[in-house]
Amino acid sequence: MDCPPREVFAKLSLEYRDLPNIISLLRLLAVIPVLYLLLEREFGWALLLFVAAGLSDGLDGFLAKHYGWQSYLGGILDPVADKVLLVACFLVLGALSLIPAWLVAGIVFRDLLIVGGALLYNYRVEALEIAPTWASKLNTVLQILLIVLVVTNAGPLPLPGWTIQALIWLCLATVVVSGSQYVWIWSRKAAQKGLKEG
Repeated sequence: MDCPPREVFAKLSLEYRDLPNIISLLRLLAVIPVLYLLLEREFGWALLLFVAAGLSDGLDGFLAKHYGWQSYLGGILDPVADKVLLVACFLVLGALSLIPAWLVAGIVFRDLLIVGGALLYNYRVEALEIAPTWASKLNTVLQILLIVLVVTNAGPLPLPGWTIQALIWLCLATVVVSGSQYVWIWSRKAAQKGLKEG
């Protein structure tokens, strides 16, 4: 007996509004095969799966906003899935010597600085709503583009060396600028608000 999609979701205790979170969770799980394919130097397949994960990010965002399916869990799961995928790819590509170790270190340090700063601000000042800066958004775009071009160059299609080198330096510049922006903005807000008692 055929079941309509809504009944299938009901049997699984899921609803249509859970779709964005399911997509984000699948993107998080996709990190494992992407890393495996990179380590096995199956760059074509790794690129295909990485791009599919990127497209899924756009899909879950569209569904959440268009249908009003935003949730607290989705607000956490979506950026975590994105960040884990990016950082994990950079670590593996750095280990394979396809991306300079100093750039990987800079990216990881910036992310740790942001996470640590956010936790400290929440604990010592007030609840923090993170609003990405223009430099942070640009940095994310450049990181994604760098991974795509490096993996493309390593496998399916060799690219001119200058394109990747230029992107590496642009990525580093936005890492420094965006990290500094967060430190500056949160430091000023903390100075204005003052520290919590106790």
